[in-house]
Amino acid sequence: MKGTNHGRAAWKTWWRRIKWTLRIGTALVVIGYLKLVGFDSKFYYPDKKAYDRPEDYDLAYEDVWFPTSDGLKLHGWFLPAEGQPRGAVVHFHGNAANVSGHVGLIDWLPRLGYHVLMFDYRGYGRSAGKITRAGTIRDGHAALDYALTRPEAQGLPVFAYGQSLGGAVAIVVAADRPEIRAVVAESPFSSYRAIAARHLVRLVRAQWLAKLLTAVTISDGYDPIAAVSRLAPRPLLVIAAENDQICFPELAQELYSAAAEPKSYWLVPGVEHLGISIDAREELTGRVQALFTQGGGP
Repeated sequence: MKGTNHGRAAWKTWWRRIKWTLRIGTALVVIGYLKLVGFDSKFYYPDKKAYDRPEDYDLAYEDVWFPTSDGLKLHGWFLPAEGQPRGAVVHFHGNAANVSGHVGLIDWLPRLGYHVLMFDYRGYGRSAGKITRAGTIRDGHAALDYALTRPEAQGLPVFAYGQSLGGAVAIVVAADRPEIRAVVAESPFSSYRAIAARHLVRLVRAQWLAKLLTAVTISDGYDPIAAVSRLAPRPLLVIAAENDQICFPELAQELYSAAAEPKSYWLVPGVEHLGISIDAREELTGRVQALFTQGGGP
């Protein structure tokens, strides 16, 4: 009987090792496949649908086209300031839809006296090309280059306003462009891997596994947290929505903590993702205008 029990125990141990070997092997195969395929493209949801137009908000506008440094043509809208111009704003929109789906979020800027250039990244709306992370940065530089050529912007301070993904792109672009005098980042995130892990943990239920999967499937590079300290001495305003389940406020706080002075942080209570311009517009306009004034605007 002792020999039989010993044999059964050895068999169980052997079988346990086989199962763990198979599990680990399967996990490595899956991770290898995911690394090969990559999930970088899952950050972007462009389309060509027409949502709103500036005239829906009683705004004047001009359809504009401008080139990128790698030969693509991007589309945008130039919204002239109402009344005496205070400055020019390059707007970086979020990861979904196209420029027509975002005009309602910034229609208040021209009314405050700011020229606004809205534009679509490559692959969005009527812009040519296919979206990539590096491409969004290149496109941001192209948009700024174009804004600086506009006769309406001559002699005026230029600012950047990014929302969601656009906040991340705006920070990386502005870090290398001293022409931008101040930056507003509304509902941004600290890094691409960090936000991917926060979403993935809902599926895998284990934080360590979510971090591992994002480490092998999401590339690094062009992360705003690596660039944000280089904005100084230009002022930065980071805005987060308390109930944001898309770009979590903790990641905006992490980004803010990495920035150098002058900087300010505003956590808007009871508001969801990109709902700030609807639920807290009066305070939003006041804070943004104050920041632009700090950055050299009238």
